[in-house]
Amino acid sequence: MLDILSLPFMQRALIAGILVAGLASYLGVFVVQRGLSFLGSGLAHAAFGGVALGLLLNTEPLWVAIPFTVFVAVAITWVHEQTDLSGDTTIGIFFSVSVALGVIFLFLKREYTADAFTYLFGSILAVTPTDLWLSGGVVMATALLSPVWCRWAYRTFDRELAEADRLPVQFDDYLLSILIAVTIVVAVKVVGIILIAAFLVIPAAVAKLISRTFIQMTLYAMGTGVFSATIGLFASYYLDMPSGAMIILVQAVLFFTGMILRRIVRF
Repeated sequence: MLDILSLPFMQRALIAGILVAGLASYLGVFVVQRGLSFLGSGLAHAAFGGVALGLLLNTEPLWVAIPFTVFVAVAITWVHEQTDLSGDTTIGIFFSVSVALGVIFLFLKREYTADAFTYLFGSILAVTPTDLWLSGGVVMATALLSPVWCRWAYRTFDRELAEADRLPVQFDDYLLSILIAVTIVVAVKVVGIILIAAFLVIPAAVAKLISRTFIQMTLYAMGTGVFSATIGLFASYYLDMPSGAMIILVQAVLFFTGMILRRIVRF
């Protein structure tokens, strides 16, 4: 194992996996508790539209995908608040439009590009130093916003009471949506657009099975995410399998283990 960690690309992959897994799991507890699992899938496909636009413009796809996905996240939140449409309906609309735009952008590219498959299915071993700096920056920004966690948790369990206490509920909803959008984009290299929704949901779902409090759920989710990213990365290297898929499978094993433990221990 120490020999593997001496390889620069494995070092970058491990650091990226830990950063992104911890971040996605931290935000994932709000996604799961608020019933927004479809939001992760919708924003992942919005990221596909941004990546495709970046490839069309022959620039770094992530730098285009970030503002593109953030715009979609803000638009979803705004339309949901301004209309009587359900959250799933609003997400579905932008989900479809983003995918359609992505297909058009790739069609206009005309030429084959392997990068599109890298972003669709993930390639953690291809993580660059720029990706690490971007992931680290998002983690730092989220850490600076940690005092807002209590407000997010309050609103998660009782929006009406949070509004009655004059908390900035709408602002916090926009802020959380933006952070989820940026996290999804930086996680694309790790697990890919297709699997990123599971990366947000499964660790939080595991934690919910074995937690008694919301703070426990948050900590357990982050631990599950980091553990599965580490084990999945090494398993993918030794088994010569796609890293993103192996990470998700490890998370699935942890989920079903959590289900069994819940029935035995009766949390």
